[in-house]
Amino acid sequence: MQQADARKRSLSGMRPTGKLHIGHLSVLENWVRMQEQYECFFFVANWHALTTAFEETESIRDSIREMALDWFSVGINPEKSTVFIQSEVKEHAELYLLLSMVTPLGWLERCPTYKDQIIQLGSQGKDISTHGFLGYPVLMAADILLYRADLVPVGEDQLPHLELSREIARRFNYLYHKKVFTEPQAYLAEVPLLPGVDGRKMSKSYNNYISISASSEEIQNKVKMMVTDPARIHKTDPGHPEVCIVNTYQKLYNAQEYGQIAEDCRRGQIGCVACKKRLASRLDAYLSPFREKRRSLESQPGQIEDILAEGARKARLEAEKMMGGVREAMRV
Repeated sequence: MQQADARKRSLSGMRPTGKLHIGHLSVLENWVRMQEQYECFFFVANWHALTTAFEETESIRDSIREMALDWFSVGINPEKSTVFIQSEVKEHAELYLLLSMVTPLGWLERCPTYKDQIIQLGSQGKDISTHGFLGYPVLMAADILLYRADLVPVGEDQLPHLELSREIARRFNYLYHKKVFTEPQAYLAEVPLLPGVDGRKMSKSYNNYISISASSEEIQNKVKMMVTDPARIHKTDPGHPEVCIVNTYQKLYNAQEYGQIAEDCRRGQIGCVACKKRLASRLDAYLSPFREKRRSLESQPGQIEDILAEGARKARLEAEKMMGGVREAMRV
């Protein structure tokens, strides 16, 4: 883990997908911790959403607001961090255009996710063989380099994309004989993968998720749906917690009791129904503060929009400084 340094700057973004589920919580809680140590920029990547959803834009604006509500409800603090919408800072588009002039085509075609996603989404009937999708790593580089980000929180699967940003920065500095861009470093954080209630990847398309803002009733209903040990017929049968989705959640959200619950399961001393009830109660208590904070924010019309507008104003000041140096280096 990197050493805390208040002088360092971190940048993170997320595509607007509407209300977030608890699979996103580990990422957001890491962001909350980071804003106590670093100068943080958090942005809603709505232009990135267009790379794969350019025909489905009608819900993007509502999705931005819903996601921002979840960000602020879990502790992202606009007084400590700069929070904004990508498209409200037009310098992202300008830098994306200028960086695309110097980025070799081969660099983009070798991106691990490029061909994989074309095949994956193609099988769903969606054609994303567009200039925008091919060039989205350049837009990502622009997002990062625009704010002189020292650190970018990523998972290991995203390291190739960050390395491309570093290569673009090096190439630009070399071509124009001036160190305009700093090379961002990865901030690798442990982000446990939380399965959906049916054991598959947690996804809205599978309806196997639990929203961060879920009500007590929703939590209880979703926990009841969780897949348990298929070999266990009676509550007194010895269980195998390692194959049980409920056990996975207990380990994360009920850590203090987890060991005892798992042992009682193995001995047949706690049934699946009772185990689920304990999990639902604990999960409800865990999410309750987020739910209440969200309700408070929702009761104040225009507050989210004002926060994001002020964040965009602050971000624009930083972006303008960087673009001055870029234009000077390129003589444009």
